[in-house]
Amino acid sequence: MKHLWNKYKNSYLSYFLMYNFYYLSWALFSALISVYLMGKGFKASQVSLVVSASFLASMLVQPVIGAWNDKYDMKKVDTVLFLIACGGGIVFMLSESLVMIGASYSLVLAMINGVNPIMEKLATASPYSYGKIRIWGTIGYALGSWMAGLIYDNISPKAVFMAFVVTMLLCVAGLLGTEPAAGNHGQEQGGKREQGDALGLFKNGKYLYYLCLCVIFYGITNMSNLFIPSMLTDKGLDVGTASLVLSIAVFCEAPLVLFSYRFMDKIANKTLLFVAMGTVCVQCAVYGFDLPMPFIILATLIAKHPAGMLYIMVNLKVVNTLIDEKRQMTALAFVATLKNLAAIVFQNMAGQILDAAGYSRLYLICFGCMLGELALLGFFRIGSGNEKPLFVGKAAGGRQGEREFA
Repeated sequence: MKHLWNKYKNSYLSYFLMYNFYYLSWALFSALISVYLMGKGFKASQVSLVVSASFLASMLVQPVIGAWNDKYDMKKVDTVLFLIACGGGIVFMLSESLVMIGASYSLVLAMINGVNPIMEKLATASPYSYGKIRIWGTIGYALGSWMAGLIYDNISPKAVFMAFVVTMLLCVAGLLGTEPAAGNHGQEQGGKREQGDALGLFKNGKYLYYLCLCVIFYGITNMSNLFIPSMLTDKGLDVGTASLVLSIAVFCEAPLVLFSYRFMDKIANKTLLFVAMGTVCVQCAVYGFDLPMPFIILATLIAKHPAGMLYIMVNLKVVNTLIDEKRQMTALAFVATLKNLAAIVFQNMAGQILDAAGYSRLYLICFGCMLGELALLGFFRIGSGNEKPLFVGKAAGGRQGEREFA
């Protein structure tokens, strides 16, 4: 038994289980939340309240979870958080009142969202290249979305959340088998020093400037992704075709992830940021100027998920460039916190604009915001980051392992 465990530790299988079932669980739990709650008789406004509460909960806990992962053993912290998510999923499945549903849903998503920056970072600390690990997140999320509908229709709505608990436990099994190369800083650093280190992030002018860029990018992309389905149907696509386009769009990020080791450590931070932001800028222009449907579909496929995935990877590289390793989890958590805050603010503003002016005007405003962000990016001074490779794997044997297990 011990021999099998030693063989399993830090194997490609352990990272597959962790990433595939983390994202699969996330999709299972959240993909049909509006359908599930409205099927139980709740109003759309009550569903919005539940979802908004989960955003706020995630925003509050992410800096704390990031600090815990910097200070204590990463695997132990995240295992406890995932087990809490499992408990929250069971409570959610059994709840009938709006208060308990909202509290348990917020608890689960706070744990899952809170760990997300750490999960992305772990992919760069494995002995395998980032793409060969992170690709299972893309596949897992797509499978989870499909499985949620299948279970909901053919078994029962509550069975979706029981499946979530099972897949979350499989994720924990994978996590326990990993041995990431990133250092854990342990308790010996002490709470007082950790607090000072965390506050020290806000004395880093380049990091603060980068956070401003993140607010605009995440605000625009989160808002855009929310309204793309209804925009497609408003411009003439039927619901089935729009769903097909959006499903295909998920897989368009796969080549970027899979081949990230070929370019992410060779292209400078600023160039990668220009590409990600420029892609979203073009996307907003296509929607805003109301170009023919083939161009709108093409922009959706090229930009919706690939630009977001590229930014996820660039974010890891930028933080790795600007922040010392001991505080990177905390720095990534602050970025994720701002992402949630920007989503709340921009989505509410977009709703008001959409009601008053329509989709084309909304996306023209987004196009203007992205042009402004590109101008701000021109003044951002940051090193290339290529001297600290992240995406090629941390062990000499990583590539061999990929060939054996991929």
